[in-house]
Amino acid sequence: MEITDIKIRLMGGKDQLKAFATVVFDGELVVHNIKIVSTGERLIIAMPSRLVNNGEYKDVVHPINSDFRQQLSQRILKAYEEAKAKG
Repeated sequence: MEITDIKIRLMGGKDQLKAFATVVFDGELVVHNIKIVSTGERLIIAMPSRLVNNGEYKDVVHPINSDFRQQLSQRILKAYEEAKAKG
């Protein structure tokens, strides 16, 4: 599965939430609301999630293996840095 497009929506302020990403796969599947979050030490991505009955959040969609998660994270964070540079 190829990542064919990434759109970044920057968030203002000094909050930990830096941006939201929308990622298109193979020009046929879109995933909205992937969060770009600052941990204080580095940036990470957080997959879309929902609150379940026991008060926990569960991912709605997520990579199956660590290789794809790493590739997805690198591409999203690169797109974030490019969007931030453009203002």
